[in-house]
Amino acid sequence: MVFYALYRTFAPDMEKILRVQHVNDYARYIGAPELHPLVSVIHYDELEHCRHSLNNYDVYALFIGDEELEDLSYGQLQYVLKRHALMCVAPGQIGGKTDMGEEIHTKGWALLFDTELLRNTELGRRMAGYHFFSYTTSEALLLTPEQRQSIVALLEEIRRELLREEDSHTLRIVTSQIEQVLELVARYYALQLSTSATSTNSDLLPRFEQLLRKYYDDGLQQKLGLPTVKYCARQLFLSPNYFGDLMRELTGESPASHIRRFVMQRAQQLLMGGANISETAESLGFDYPQHFTRQFKRHFGVTPSDFIRK
Repeated sequence: MVFYALYRTFAPDMEKILRVQHVNDYARYIGAPELHPLVSVIHYDELEHCRHSLNNYDVYALFIGDEELEDLSYGQLQYVLKRHALMCVAPGQIGGKTDMGEEIHTKGWALLFDTELLRNTELGRRMAGYHFFSYTTSEALLLTPEQRQSIVALLEEIRRELLREEDSHTLRIVTSQIEQVLELVARYYALQLSTSATSTNSDLLPRFEQLLRKYYDDGLQQKLGLPTVKYCARQLFLSPNYFGDLMRELTGESPASHIRRFVMQRAQQLLMGGANISETAESLGFDYPQHFTRQFKRHFGVTPSDFIRK
């Protein structure tokens, strides 16, 4: 069958990966209708023969799950997709479940669209602002029934448009409809982040600050340099972008700004304690004293030398 040509085999576990270079690579694999070379809308409930697949994506995709699916993976993470959960993937990401040959009966929707659709469009220029494409699947959007229905209604509109005879307006209309979907996802994620920041992650800021203190207490700056957002997010079991959006919801500032302030306050304490500029820079994890001096002046408005003299 055609889809086997899309597999790549990886040692040592010989795990099969479906390479989704184009949207219809995935549609063809699961037996869904091929509606357009650049856009695919799939309603899993309608499929007669569906199988799991672990996918390597070269396209953008959104998946709405209407039932609980166990043992799915995203990178190195394992997760359970909850009912009415929406997850997003971007080119270069891997996700799904390894095909063991069995047929499955799953429920939900999928929207896949090619990067070529975005070329020279306003939506293409805005894609980087949709941070949820880099959230991990453990940070999936949990939809209320009303939210799900709003998104599904748009997916049905997209599918109806793709089923029409294509004309010069088709792709512009479909691109506009996809943008509406992404804007709804952004709105619903903002609500989830707001709720999560004040409930589930209400202790995020104290844990973040404790993590920064422990970073220096353990001397990690000597091996790793200055603490990074990526490192902190990983230690807090969050993706960098989800961590950043949560912090902005909690404090109004980015994790990078919080880290810089923490480091500069520590620098101030070291200088007041008698350390010189080189010793302070090395103690904090700066590669060069000049880099430390620039950061210090940018933060406090004076150089470390002027600070010491005062």
